[in-house]
Amino acid sequence: MYSDSDGSSSKDEESSSSSDEESYTYQRLLKARREDDMLSSARVTKRLTDTFTTYMPAIVAMSMLKRPHGGSVPRRRQIPRDTMPRHEVIVRDYFSGGNSKYPSEHFRRRFRMHTHLFNRILCGIARYDDFFTPKPDATNKFVSPLQKMGAAVRMLAYGCCDDFLDEYFQMGESTIILSLKKFCEAVIGVFEEQYLRKPNEDDIARLLEEGEERGFPGMLGSLDCMHWHWKNCPTAWHGTHTNGFKRVPTLILEVVASKNLWIWHAFFGMAGTNNDITVLDRSPLFNDLVNEVAPPCQYTVNGNIYDMGYYLSDGIYPPYATLMQTISDGTTRKERFFAKRQEAVRKDVERAFGVLQSRWHIIKGPARMWRVKDLGNIMKTCIILHNMIIENEQEQGIDPERYEPYQKVDNVTVEHDSSLLVAKIISRLRQIRDKEVHNQLKLDLIDHMWDFCGGEEV
Repeated sequence: MYSDSDGSSSKDEESSSSSDEESYTYQRLLKARREDDMLSSARVTKRLTDTFTTYMPAIVAMSMLKRPHGGSVPRRRQIPRDTMPRHEVIVRDYFSGGNSKYPSEHFRRRFRMHTHLFNRILCGIARYDDFFTPKPDATNKFVSPLQKMGAAVRMLAYGCCDDFLDEYFQMGESTIILSLKKFCEAVIGVFEEQYLRKPNEDDIARLLEEGEERGFPGMLGSLDCMHWHWKNCPTAWHGTHTNGFKRVPTLILEVVASKNLWIWHAFFGMAGTNNDITVLDRSPLFNDLVNEVAPPCQYTVNGNIYDMGYYLSDGIYPPYATLMQTISDGTTRKERFFAKRQEAVRKDVERAFGVLQSRWHIIKGPARMWRVKDLGNIMKTCIILHNMIIENEQEQGIDPERYEPYQKVDNVTVEHDSSLLVAKIISRLRQIRDKEVHNQLKLDLIDHMWDFCGGEEV
């Protein structure tokens, strides 16, 4: 019995001693693991410190480098382009006179104008902006004025992207876009005063004579609007630039054109949700009449004397004394005949829109610029070039010296009394929007048209 108890106690002692040894061993292993972790973390910290110390100067130097505007990397790949040899190729192709590779008909079809007009425009813009003078760029490469203007005119004529012009003109994307913007600004600065001016006294006399020959005495032209699809319109502006008819964001152009498709008035930039009436309210078309600085315009129709010219328009415009619409539901032969003649003559502005868009495809397709100002410069440049081409190619026997810049009126009496000034403006606006004068003028024109054409049946 005692022997059994002693044996059990000895077993308990052995088990306790073995557990103590295991606990001691576990503590040693745990301590060693902690020492290893501390050593490894110290090594990692030392390694990171060494790496940071080694590469920190290079990181700071790279962060201080100024990145190029519009780029996401400090350096871009430079494509070597043969600018000087390409200039010589362009000269051999089009500007070698009778020895040119392509005849003058090809140049006119591809650049929309004759060679002498192209050279005249190039000389004018070169005096206005030294960007179009022969000089090297920042990389010491020579890009000739022929390449810059040629790329800009091609982009206006075909409405193509800059990558399409790179292969022939050997110019990069940014250079072509810059050339287009500089070209538009230079053309506007040099030729706007002459080729996008208000009619002076000689112009009004010629327009009145032209209208008299067509059976509309007092007519100064045809008025209408067109829309230009704005592809890159900001998303936040889509609601203000999209109407239910076009269903895409657009900008509106209002013009007045004559029989020879010369555009006398251009107002661009209104959002596409506006209609022709709201555009007319914002347009400066009648500003000279309101301010009483417009050249005199007097004519007689059916024995009645009028002192304000009028424009032919479609039915959306209001019945002002300065606007003449067709008669949509004529009941008599005279009214139906007048409507037929009015709609035929009013097609001048529709033809002007068609020729303008077919000549400059950039305003026929979607606009890819982001700023309204750039789009306005492009539109105004196309209209100026359109008028220059008309003057250069018309065969009507008109002396080019008569196309003089609009003469500003110097002796204008300025009213300082605000009440008198507002009253005068209101009175003038009432004269412009007088419906009774509009109705009387329409009746006189109906009778005059019937007598003018000898009572021709419709």
